[in-house]
Amino acid sequence: MKSPEKVIDYIVKWLNDYADKSGMNGFVVGVSGGIDSALTSTLCARTGKPVLCLEMPIHQEENQISRAQEHIAWLESKYPNVSHHSLALTGVFESFQELLPPTTDEENKFLSLANTRARLRMTTLYYFAALERYLVAGTGNKIEDFGVGFYTKYGDGGVDLSPIADLMKSEVFLLAKKLGVINSIQQAAPTDGLWGDDRTDEDQMGATYNELEWAMKHVNSTSENNTDRQNEVLAIYKKLHGQNQHKMQPIPVCEIPADL
Repeated sequence: MKSPEKVIDYIVKWLNDYADKSGMNGFVVGVSGGIDSALTSTLCARTGKPVLCLEMPIHQEENQISRAQEHIAWLESKYPNVSHHSLALTGVFESFQELLPPTTDEENKFLSLANTRARLRMTTLYYFAALERYLVAGTGNKIEDFGVGFYTKYGDGGVDLSPIADLMKSEVFLLAKKLGVINSIQQAAPTDGLWGDDRTDEDQMGATYNELEWAMKHVNSTSENNTDRQNEVLAIYKKLHGQNQHKMQPIPVCEIPADL
């Protein structure tokens, strides 16, 4: 990236243009305490249009909550167009759990419930978006959205527009630093926060974001020219990219032939 300043200006103009053309009033962003939502909400704030930041903890680690609150306070101190709501969704999540029938498949149960958290947050974002005629701004980066599909379908993947989805994770950190995002977020290990513990994204995927960036750029490289670790990372990348195609491709439509 030759000019972070120009990229920032370009994204902010793109956000403004999209909102104007769609006739919408502003943006709503879920703020998690992570770098992606911090950058997205800051870029939206720089448009000058109203921005609603939602903090929606569900059995969240305390440090994630404090980072989210600190970021929102920083945004509101810099941008008068920013407001926020904090909605603790733990009770909603637990009430949903109580309605579920028992299952012996504990592994898939925990994964399904983790994704349910993201979908509850998506529902909340769209509630406020409908009230205010706001656009739901996505927080996914290029590695997550188009590389390994590391997001919840119809959860954090359920958005109106994706302002940072063409940025690698390293570029997200670069722009966040340029914009002065608080240090606690810049230094925090990336996590989706869906498990109620301190596991990171990299714990879940088995590779660092820097490694996955390399794999995305060298997916067709010849294995004999790589180190053992590079080949291991390529295998991780290809596996995740393949199994998550259902998220990254348009919904398949059964098209009925005209002659039937």
